[in-house]
Amino acid sequence: MLERFVNREIFDSYEDWKQNFRILTPARFNMAYDVVDAWAAEAPNKEALLWCNDFGDEVRLDWHTLSLLSARYASALTQLGVRRGDVVMFLLKRRWQFWPLVIACMRVGCPFIPATHLLTAKDVAYRCNAADVRLLLSVSDTEVLRHIDEALPACKTVRARAAVRCMPAAQTTLTASGQVSQSLSDGWADWDKVVENIPDDEVASWLAVPRAERPAGEDTMLLYFTSGTTGQPKMVLHDYNHPLGHIVTARYWQQLRPDDLHLSVSDTGWAKCGWGKLYGQWIVGVDNFVYDMEKFDPAFLLERLSHYRVTTFCAPPTIYRFLIHEDFAKYDLSALRRCLTAGEPLQPEVYSRWQSLTGLPITEGFGQTEGVVLCANYEGFPIRPGSMGKPSALYHIDLVDDEGQSVPAGTEGSLVIRNLDREIPPGLFREYYRDPATTAAVWHDGMYYTGDVAYKDESGYFWYVGRSDDVIKCSGYRIGPFEVESALQEHPSVLECAVTAVPDPVRGQVVKATIVLARGYEPGDDLVHELQEHVKKTTAPYKYPRIVEFVSELPKTVSGKIMRKDIRAADERKG
Repeated sequence: MLERFVNREIFDSYEDWKQNFRILTPARFNMAYDVVDAWAAEAPNKEALLWCNDFGDEVRLDWHTLSLLSARYASALTQLGVRRGDVVMFLLKRRWQFWPLVIACMRVGCPFIPATHLLTAKDVAYRCNAADVRLLLSVSDTEVLRHIDEALPACKTVRARAAVRCMPAAQTTLTASGQVSQSLSDGWADWDKVVENIPDDEVASWLAVPRAERPAGEDTMLLYFTSGTTGQPKMVLHDYNHPLGHIVTARYWQQLRPDDLHLSVSDTGWAKCGWGKLYGQWIVGVDNFVYDMEKFDPAFLLERLSHYRVTTFCAPPTIYRFLIHEDFAKYDLSALRRCLTAGEPLQPEVYSRWQSLTGLPITEGFGQTEGVVLCANYEGFPIRPGSMGKPSALYHIDLVDDEGQSVPAGTEGSLVIRNLDREIPPGLFREYYRDPATTAAVWHDGMYYTGDVAYKDESGYFWYVGRSDDVIKCSGYRIGPFEVESALQEHPSVLECAVTAVPDPVRGQVVKATIVLARGYEPGDDLVHELQEHVKKTTAPYKYPRIVEFVSELPKTVSGKIMRKDIRAADERKG
């Protein structure tokens, strides 16, 4: 399969791959037909999806079943009034139906928005109106349905909504957990019943759409809402060629093989789901393992890794921080061959502890909702813990100063993708939907400015500093919040922290640490002094926080990312 989309699969070195790798984009590419249906023809009985939950339920889909089911779902979407170009929004947690539904949307040509079930009524209304959502598909959880119902009077374009049950409609024994609602309020269609009533001849017609009539190429396939750490969430528009960019994510960073059982820990509402257990993974041909956990429990997750013999595992650093405190002697993780992380910088102490427990390094990757993996620890060079790795072969990545000129090794610069005046490479977003001003602000002079600041060392490894809005300028120094936060988190008293800038009449800005204390610790002047001295010894002395504030919790987005802008705004209000 992979050989259809790349000029070569095997390379002699990282340098060989970086210089010579190319993605071959077929004319009118559509993943539903060119990947899912192709796998169904080539290996119909090979498993494509293995799903389980906390209640002993299990679903397995082979390629043949996935192909047919996605075609049936495509017809069901049209039964609910969806037509090509209509926008569909999902609030589906980790329900197995999400995967055939995504493929179904590709068949119909309706752009889809993966959204988290944590959205409030206000969040739902904002997204529906910003994107002209036509259809809402939600889990049947009572609380999620309530938020949607509260939002609907303000949603100007929504014409239909349907609820998806955890398991087939006959299984309704999970009500006590709040997972499945026995009955639906007025206006809610039962997705399972809609699907059951689709005739077989309609299914066959969706499998036989001529190539010239399929949505494809530069047509809008997907809209992501960003996490909104620096303002209102933006809409990131991806076209039908986007999945091809994730060949780099799956094959060359995650190093997946068709015989892998791969688990990426992510809710379907985040871009990390598409990154980690959908596009590139299915192009490679892996069996995607989905653990539909109601609440994260590190022991339960380790048990699933052990029981199902998962071979490749990707999770954010936060997950690893919980896992390393469990009793590993209880679990057989011998099937694991590769462990990965993305989503936030990885602290070296977490890396070292995981490697000592499993014998496996954690391979870090860096990217954005706007693209695919940008920098990572690929094959051909050793891992340097804490580093972003080296640039992807897919993009010409550079670090530039305020004038757009490349900066030398050891100098911090804005992370950019160059040469976009020639063409948009597969995987990279096309625009911020309905926001030309923001698009122009980050996409100009032949470059896309990611908004991240980093530096590279003499060996070509990139090191993350922080978001450009978060970098602190103190007495002529540029201080990245990540390094200070990492130093603080090594202290046993610190459960969570955020480092921000506070205006100062002498130094311009000074470093402030907002800290949530671990259980058993109390705030006080002695602890402030101890933490400041700890940072001075762990990193450069000038980076220590001159201001320390203890709080019960940090402001976060619905995706769990710290909102430093809210901390800065609160400080401004305090004067």
